[in-house]
Amino acid sequence: MSAISSSTHSTPSSNTTTSTLNQNVKNNKIETKDGLTTSTRNNSVGTFPDSLGDNVEFTTSPVPLTPKENSTNQQPFGSISSNSSQNADNLSKSHVIAPSSPSQQQQNSTVSNKNKKTEFPYFKVGISEDRNKRYRRTMEDAHSFFYDFAGIEGQGFFAIFDGHAGKQAADWCGNHFHETFQEVLLKNPTLPISEIFHLTFLQADKQLNQNAGKHSGCTAIAAFLRSEEITEDETANGKKPISNGVEKKQKRVLYTANVGDARAVLSRNGTAIRLSYDHKGSDAQEAKRIVDAGGFVMNNRVNGVLAVTRSLGDSTMKDFVVGNPYTTETEITENDSFLILACDGLWDVCDDQDAVNLIKNIDDPQIASAKLIEHALTNFSTDNLSVMVIRLMRN
Repeated sequence: MSAISSSTHSTPSSNTTTSTLNQNVKNNKIETKDGLTTSTRNNSVGTFPDSLGDNVEFTTSPVPLTPKENSTNQQPFGSISSNSSQNADNLSKSHVIAPSSPSQQQQNSTVSNKNKKTEFPYFKVGISEDRNKRYRRTMEDAHSFFYDFAGIEGQGFFAIFDGHAGKQAADWCGNHFHETFQEVLLKNPTLPISEIFHLTFLQADKQLNQNAGKHSGCTAIAAFLRSEEITEDETANGKKPISNGVEKKQKRVLYTANVGDARAVLSRNGTAIRLSYDHKGSDAQEAKRIVDAGGFVMNNRVNGVLAVTRSLGDSTMKDFVVGNPYTTETEITENDSFLILACDGLWDVCDDQDAVNLIKNIDDPQIASAKLIEHALTNFSTDNLSVMVIRLMRN
């Protein structure tokens, strides 16, 4: 079992408007038996400053994993897309693939009809993608998202997978990664979510390398949103959040995990906050890890081949391209408007703050996700494109 110890954080390899903020965040890392480490950033208490130059203090609180008793028989509402049944020409005709309302989205999912809802007051999801036919012959991205994940009201799970060397690994993750996460979650009710994600990524990586990941791989960005009780320790330390004059008893916490260069960006007061780490060959820390393991980095590629230094699958390069994720924990405040998950097809031509600025005044997450796809195509992105926007409801 992994142990958690303190560590010094290094900022993401690409320059963004949040780099100054990231330098001030206190971190943990998960150490495994093979000596690999996984960075963990805890943002569970405290808020990001209006000025990115200010210091930020965060603390970690225990997190209960037990589902509500009256929710255990519910099923999640959501959508899974691996594009395995979609014609590549159809993908190139329209990059909008998901309907705008949750009630419409659930009709395309695998949930039972008896559990259908018409309103989801906690968040709304929009997802758009495009093959980018000018540069790509095939679509190798996949995604999944769920309302009321694991049968708990208001709980959400969201993920995007960007495949390479084929779509098999991304397809598998789009269909099964959330199942692995839920299985690990239920089997380890006392572990922090950061380590739940860590174990999930390693287990999914192992399963992929036995099956779909033998000849292909994928980057991954995943997010998990849920409500948690405010502990007595937090109250004793002066944390008594007030909403509309009423003292709150619960908080919403967002957890993220990623390998590779798919990215998560949170909009807080209109400022882009990156909640992921770009694992690339151009990153000095990642390059050193690979060289220490006996590999090399040439032209910012691992062994001259792969541009990302962490992924799921890629079994032939597993000695160097590991599946250990970078994780974060952030308490959601009333100043947090939306979360963007996207593959590098967007981020190659759009920085974090520009993405937030483009959609900050768009309430419908479906329209917002399509706007970001259109921006990437207009700016000559050369990759497949997948963008998910999660609009956080203030309640």
